[in-house]
This record gives sequence, C-alpha cells and structure tokens, in this order.
Amino acid sequence: MSLKKYQNELIILLSLVIMIGAYFYKSHHITQQKEGGSKANQALVEAKKAINLKRIWADKSLKKKVDILQNIVAPSKVTWNKSKKKLYASYQGLGPNELNKLITKILNIPVSITLLDVKKVGSNYNVEFKCKW
Repeated sequence: MSLKKYQNELIILLSLVIMIGAYFYKSHHITQQKEGGSKANQALVEAKKAINLKRIWADKSLKKKVDILQNIVAPSKVTWNKSKKKLYASYQGLGPNELNKLITKILNIPVSITLLDVKKVGSNYNVEFKCKW
C-alpha cells in the first residue's frame, strides 16, 4: 500500500481534523470571553452598589435621622449610646403602637443593622438595637 496513492485523501483528512480542532478551540474561547464579560459586569454592579451605599452613609443628614430614634418614645424608656458612626439603643416597656412606630422608623433609615432584638414581656416590649453607617 503506497501513501502516494492516497496522498490527496490524507491531505483532505488532515485539513478536516485541523478545521474541527480550530472550530472547537474558537467556540471554547468565545464562551470564556462571555463568562469573563458577565463576571466583569457583575463586579461593576457590585462596585456601583458599594459606591451608592458609601454616598448614602456619608450624608450629613443621616445623623439627624438616627437622632430621631431617640425622641420617638419617652426619654425614660430609652438607653442611648452613640459614638461616631455606631449606635446602641435599648428601649424598655414599649406599647404596641410605640413599637410599631419605632420599628417603622428603624427600617426606613439607611443604616446597617447589626442587632435588632424584640422581646415581649407581658403586654409590653423590650427592644435592643445596634446599627452602624
């Protein structure tokens, strides 16, 4: 059996194998680029969220919004400890209406809540609240 006899068929077979290999390489490369692009977009979205939160937390009026939490209920029911950009507040003996008003205000201010503990004692409620911004 002579290779010269089948030389054209071997060249066609070899070029077909190279074309198939190139096709699979190109398709793999394109999927990697798409995944990289989607990861970059996800990172960009997360960075934008972080920038927006930083802008909100650096707002000077946020301090006033947090101070409102001290005046929602009677001063005798509040233990207040605020240092720089952290707050610890403890509310004792709140009625249902006071609790509702307090929780609504807490959830509507743009802070990072680290602790929100509500305990029912009889017909009253005790609330512990920690946040930072």
